[in-house]
Amino acid sequence: MPTSPLFQIFECQNADCRLRFPSNLSVDIFEKCPLCGNPVLPVGKPFNNFKRSTLIAKPSSNQIRLLLDNLRSTLNVGSIFRTANCAAIDHIYCCGTSPTPAHAKFSKSGLNSEETVPWSYHRNALTIVEDLKHNGFEIYSLEVTSKSVSIFNLNTSSKSANDVLLVVGNEISGIDPDILDLSDSIVYIPMLGTKTSLNVSIAAAIGIYVKRFSLTELKFLAAR
Repeated sequence: MPTSPLFQIFECQNADCRLRFPSNLSVDIFEKCPLCGNPVLPVGKPFNNFKRSTLIAKPSSNQIRLLLDNLRSTLNVGSIFRTANCAAIDHIYCCGTSPTPAHAKFSKSGLNSEETVPWSYHRNALTIVEDLKHNGFEIYSLEVTSKSVSIFNLNTSSKSANDVLLVVGNEISGIDPDILDLSDSIVYIPMLGTKTSLNVSIAAAIGIYVKRFSLTELKFLAAR
């Protein structure tokens, strides 16, 4: 049985600095402070950061697939793939200009998640949405429009028995309007600060988890 790596906390001995930081997988021992260059010493006992998954099985047998409509950032796509792995997303469609795991920078944030998350590339996202809708998928687009409802505005009195496609769009222009027209629901994430949107990888993560863990008990209200 493989053992998890041990880490060590180091502390700078310069009283004006006192930087406190851990070792990492590439460097086990530090002798000098990375900020001021003074000596550092290990403090406390070595520890591990092994985290076993608390999820034994998916909370629903429904399929949840994800469509990336013309995303720009490879790092965002990699982060979305990592989240998709954690939530057992069934498939990711990388569409239009969206980078794929074949991109050289993908591994920086994807962390090999493409090896466990099924994915495919398609030039035209609209044809994928049309096909899945024809085959019984409910289409949920994560976008702010005049018809959008809060992603947390859930109907607790009904259940969804359908498979789901969650769509996230371009970081600047958003989701293709024709895809929005085909959507069963358009949902948004409420903003309480001065910014009007989250990074697309963060927004996708919220949408993925809300939808994954709502399928057994809850259903999104349809957009009005």
